[in-house]
Amino acid sequence: MGKSTHITWHDTLVTKVDRHLLNGHKSCVLWFTGLSGSGKSSLANALDVELFRHGIKSYVLDGDNIRHGLNSDLSFKVEDRKENIRRIGEVAKLFVDSGQIVSSAFISPFIEDRQLVRNMFNEGEFIEVFMNCPLHVCEDRDPKGLYKKARIGEIPDFTGISSPYEVPINPEIVIETDKMILDESVYMILSYLYDKEILQRF
Repeated sequence: MGKSTHITWHDTLVTKVDRHLLNGHKSCVLWFTGLSGSGKSSLANALDVELFRHGIKSYVLDGDNIRHGLNSDLSFKVEDRKENIRRIGEVAKLFVDSGQIVSSAFISPFIEDRQLVRNMFNEGEFIEVFMNCPLHVCEDRDPKGLYKKARIGEIPDFTGISSPYEVPINPEIVIETDKMILDESVYMILSYLYDKEILQRF
């Protein structure tokens, strides 16, 4: 239960289905999860470019960007990580309700938290995209220099080093980012969206 008690939910007059009909496509959240350096943000943005090119209503929620604003009050301790993901789930749901395809690029290391977000959505609206990349590859890439800092103890609770990452049990999409080039990964996700009739063929 939330802390607020004197509130009432107001249904909107324009429904999600109305927005789907206007847009010419359905809405969903693509929940990119994986280790730091696995390519979540790169793939989410590459996909967003392709969707934008074809007039699809879409947006990217990036972990670092959100922590600059909405979640700037949260640390990387377990309890704050859980709240970080809960808040993003709520934001993603608003985007889906508005008729958009939202790509959420967060490590989201815990199965329980990802399931909590999945439960916010209708069947088929939450698409878990597991960026399956070996730790040593992510560490070799280390685009932000975070693994080096984590290895010497400068960053506590770092996923894959001093904090666990729980691999998805049954994700909708698995991307082998150490084996696939970016264009192949984008195509794989688009094919899924076509197959599920979230998108109509361009």
